[in-house]
Amino acid sequence: MFRFFNVKFLLLFLLPVLLHAEPLFSPSWGFRIDLPEGYQYVEGNEFDRYSFQGPFEAMFDIAVYGGAGRNIEQLINDVSNRLGNTGDTAFFSYSDKAAALVELNFQDFIGWGICVELPGMPGKDRPLLLALAYSPDKRQDMDVFHLSALDSIIPSETERRRPGLIMEFTYPRGNQVETKIWGTDLTAFIRKNDAEASQALVDREFALLTRYQVAENWREAWIRFYRMICRDSWDRVADAVFRLERNWNTVTGGNDRAFAEKALSYVQGFQYERDPEGSDFVNLVSAITEGRGDCDSRAMLWSMILRQANIPAAIMVSQKHSHAMGLADIAGNGARFESHGIKWLAAETTGKVGIGLIDQTMSDSESWLAVIFE
Repeated sequence: MFRFFNVKFLLLFLLPVLLHAEPLFSPSWGFRIDLPEGYQYVEGNEFDRYSFQGPFEAMFDIAVYGGAGRNIEQLINDVSNRLGNTGDTAFFSYSDKAAALVELNFQDFIGWGICVELPGMPGKDRPLLLALAYSPDKRQDMDVFHLSALDSIIPSETERRRPGLIMEFTYPRGNQVETKIWGTDLTAFIRKNDAEASQALVDREFALLTRYQVAENWREAWIRFYRMICRDSWDRVADAVFRLERNWNTVTGGNDRAFAEKALSYVQGFQYERDPEGSDFVNLVSAITEGRGDCDSRAMLWSMILRQANIPAAIMVSQKHSHAMGLADIAGNGARFESHGIKWLAAETTGKVGIGLIDQTMSDSESWLAVIFE
């Protein structure tokens, strides 16, 4: 998605507040959901029933069933009978929660559904979240919307930094394998199938993003693209990020700016890689184990390493400049960009320069979008 460029650097540049979008949260039940852009709330009771209308006649319904003494198999059977659904159901476990993936084929609609347990009170039946993503059967190309919507469900705080239900069902992660962290003497435990799964998530979300190319809300869709990747990637690279953070904090003595510079130098050393036919985003498992990636892969990984060190960090992206940079809330001189009330210090991840130095031609504020992950 992004290209390399010749750099001339500018110091001490400040931009105004940048655009961001936010996921949805249910304070009653504790789940979160980050629907694709363009879904609008159309009806429900704002407690345990919600219905959304999305682009291209997509629909998304949520219902929470609490304390009814009904297990997940019984609920799926009841709902399927009421709908007249003829699709298959597969039951699985997700983060020690019972879950089910349902193929929807009822009346004149097709799509997918997810049912998953929510956290409950000790000694009581767990509530069940049922989400149905569907559209008229005349539309045969809507799976990318439906699966992305369902995969964005976060049943509880436990899953905020782990792959979604669809990805874990489709790509079982496999056993942990001790793997060398690129460019270091360190090793980390990476699950066998995580690189393949992570790239599949990137490719799916990029296919969805292309549907917004000429839409008014393309900026919000782009921001969500990175949010989905970050959520899916975190647990996959968590051990590697932890080991880098521990190693570098020992060297830098807890100095935030020195640590950020160390992490920046690391990702700047990656092999530059692009895929003109695809998203250009190298999944973070391959990035950290093979030392390769474009600017957005590097910026996201850099921000995750800083966040592991309790340094607030984010990324910013520009369609105009075909580029991405890291952002960090640390002291010192350098080009700064304001978002969420923070004047972030910018980090160039492709040119071998210090933190806070950026290309002078990229100082037009309207061209940048901030992506704040949490």
